[in-house]
Amino acid sequence: MSELTRLIREIIETEGPISVERYMSLALGHPVHGYYMTRDPLGAEGDFTTSPEISQMFGELIGLWSAQLWTAMGAPKVLRLIELGPGRGVLIQDFLRAARVVGPFHAALDVHLVETSGVLAGAQRARLEHDGVPVTWHRGLDTVPEGPAIIIANEFFDALPVRHYVRARDGWRERMVGLDARGGFVFKPGAVPETGLTTPADEGEILEIAAQSQQVMAAIGARLAAQGGAALIIDYGHLETSFGETLQAMRGHAFADPLRDPGEADITAHVDFAALARAAQASGAQTFGPVTQGEFLLRLGVVERAEALMRRASPAQSAEIEAALVRLVSTQEEVVLAAGKVKGMGGLFKALGVARHGLPQPAGFQEEPEAL
Repeated sequence: MSELTRLIREIIETEGPISVERYMSLALGHPVHGYYMTRDPLGAEGDFTTSPEISQMFGELIGLWSAQLWTAMGAPKVLRLIELGPGRGVLIQDFLRAARVVGPFHAALDVHLVETSGVLAGAQRARLEHDGVPVTWHRGLDTVPEGPAIIIANEFFDALPVRHYVRARDGWRERMVGLDARGGFVFKPGAVPETGLTTPADEGEILEIAAQSQQVMAAIGARLAAQGGAALIIDYGHLETSFGETLQAMRGHAFADPLRDPGEADITAHVDFAALARAAQASGAQTFGPVTQGEFLLRLGVVERAEALMRRASPAQSAEIEAALVRLVSTQEEVVLAAGKVKGMGGLFKALGVARHGLPQPAGFQEEPEAL
């Protein structure tokens, strides 16, 4: 039994069943034994791979997208470039390389990375130490200096804890994590109905609410509305709020039981983009999209960028670039290429734009393709 399993079991034995939100928070973020505190989870040797890790094109296009926005903002002399959950720093490194094409934009950047994992912050420092751009690390958005900002959050919101509610005969009850007869973790309904929830539903339906995600988005929207700028949220999830749970765990690039071995697997939930948009709008910001990741990248010219890379590549490298392109934009669950099978991320992943009122519609959210 792991130390974290023992600790969570002791909490439940002492206090009773805990919320899914608290369980997820402990499994991922316990300061000593949490999943993100103890390892680098990314890449072939980790548990999952993100779009920036698949291809440099992803970060480069976001860098040029941001340069266009900076111009639309009136080209402020100092722009806070903020990334939430920067992984190993791959996206921001590719972003900064592309930003050098627009010299004044690159010179205006003041980079701030919001990261709670010491392991990942160390990987980011190692990757960025020779890039010649000053970087400041933070544990939360609230300590980033004021000023116009562009905020990037790629696969950040999916890792924020969620709460579950189950429709019972007498109303909604929160879904809790308790112990079975053998001491294993199991889902259990809360002891009393939730009087504040009145949404009509059939018995047995589950409502998943990401309150922490909405709070973070509200803070982003309020900052942008007051100080200027825009945010780009890319994650996997659904366009409309609906019933059903999406809690899942990944370990060794395969699905795992989220209630087994907490701290040893990545636990996530699909992002409710409609709820995020509502939170941003309620805080005074405007939103664009969401659109699928495939649509977004195609409109930014990812195909043209791939073709340019292929012209300077060997046949083997060209096959890798093609596979990366298909993986980033395809809506098909599996695509067979000469280089092998790849799973498309273009439909499952969505992009949401958030900005201060008055900024024009950002590139990538128009109906017609637009190359940068």
